[in-house]
Amino acid sequence: MVQVSAETGAGRSGDPIRSVVIVGGGTAGWMTAALMAKRLEGLGVAITLVESSSIGTIGVGEATTPAIRDYFREAGLDEAAVMRASHATIKLGIAFDGWAGEGSRFFHPFGLYGTPSNGVAFHQYWLKLRAGGDLRPIDDYCLATQLAYADRFLPPPRPAPDYAFFDWAVHFDAGLYARYLAEVAMARGVRHVDARVRAVTRDPQSGHIAAIDTEEAGAIRGDLFVDCSGFRSLLLGQALGEPFIDWTDLLPCDRAAAIPCAHAPGGGFEPYTRSTALAAGWQWRIPLQHRVGNGYVYASRHISDDEAVATLIGRLEGEALAEPNLIRFTAGHRRQFWSGNCVAIGLSAGFLEPLESTSITLIHSGIERLLQLFPDRHFDPALAADYNRISTLEYERVRDFLLLHYWGNKRANEPLWQGCRDTPLPDKLAHKIRMFTSRGRMVRYEWDSFQDPSWLSLFAGLGLLPERWDPLADFFTPDQISGAFDRIREKIAEGVASASTHRDYAAAHFAAASQGNSRA
Repeated sequence: MVQVSAETGAGRSGDPIRSVVIVGGGTAGWMTAALMAKRLEGLGVAITLVESSSIGTIGVGEATTPAIRDYFREAGLDEAAVMRASHATIKLGIAFDGWAGEGSRFFHPFGLYGTPSNGVAFHQYWLKLRAGGDLRPIDDYCLATQLAYADRFLPPPRPAPDYAFFDWAVHFDAGLYARYLAEVAMARGVRHVDARVRAVTRDPQSGHIAAIDTEEAGAIRGDLFVDCSGFRSLLLGQALGEPFIDWTDLLPCDRAAAIPCAHAPGGGFEPYTRSTALAAGWQWRIPLQHRVGNGYVYASRHISDDEAVATLIGRLEGEALAEPNLIRFTAGHRRQFWSGNCVAIGLSAGFLEPLESTSITLIHSGIERLLQLFPDRHFDPALAADYNRISTLEYERVRDFLLLHYWGNKRANEPLWQGCRDTPLPDKLAHKIRMFTSRGRMVRYEWDSFQDPSWLSLFAGLGLLPERWDPLADFFTPDQISGAFDRIREKIAEGVASASTHRDYAAAHFAAASQGNSRA
């Protein structure tokens, strides 16, 4: 445990922040440092990042959502340069294998389905045709999904009809990505201190953090402290004692085993993440240019660590490139994300398992929110209160989206999955499901990270479909709808045919200079 002592001293009300101390490196720390250095440029704010090279990072946050490319732009990064440096590949979405029963597959794309007409959503017409016997999957009406299945990519057309509108994210080597960001941040003036934190000093009057005491560099003072120390949560959790809200009753997995491996001989790298349901959890597969990331996320009460590792090793497509990395976690978040003059970003703030690649998205949104509510040394409590309100909502919305995957599963004769189907749902998620299964009505809440197409992909993929459709869809006859649907599929097929293979596109635009195996 980090020791806490008391020290006097406080800034005057209204004084601008002059120093920011980031505790912890890795993805969260260096993303924070690089973006802050860009946005606070010219304001006279000194930024120091303290991390210990003797303490490892989790390093398995290798899949992202399209928001990562917003981060690249906001942080002033060259997208192609980041992708080359991190041996990245393109991600068009996630394929879910076995979640709707053995042998099943559905796809969550970063794109839209079909085209609305006459003020009625596309999926309402799809539901109408389905009731009439046309059982083509909704996947057929999304260009991003079809490109992914064909291992192809083309730049998203702009402007584009809805069925051709999509975005894309990236897979990258998390260790190489953090290393690249560190170089960028330090070139922008961020001071890097390689030291281990041994104590935290607090102001006895305000309770704010006054300084961190390190073994190698002594005391490091600051106005604002950003906790990026990972699961240890050295500042917010340990020093400030902020309690943790545990969501294990809703999200049952509490362990992960991760092993990188070589690509299969002659294999390529698909432009999507794969999530495969297994007896005690699920396996991720993330193809990079130089290797494949693999992990088994599981519930420890249904399988031992040794069994989980053996299962994962048995499913690797190529030679293992590192020893298994075992990770223990608890789903949930700190009650407050911002307390006094300390804001937690990343794992120190909370953790939601990597099922939908939201960890880095939550890092980005946390940094953005801090910059939007950036305090002075008075630290008006209203700023922290709004930060905490929004962050809590965001985590709850993501939690509910993840929970739908588990609750809606169709796997048979497996205790974990049966227990998930029996899980009592939070009220807002239950209402969202009830409205869709009643008549295909989509419900949106404040700070929903995932929009209607994402929810639709899950509802359709898991077979959570209504028997009725919007009566306004009856404006068109089944024959008229079928004709329009035929044309959409034809246009999508033309788009896929005109696209490059993912491998060829990567080679032309962001191939890594060296593709030797990385163990980062």
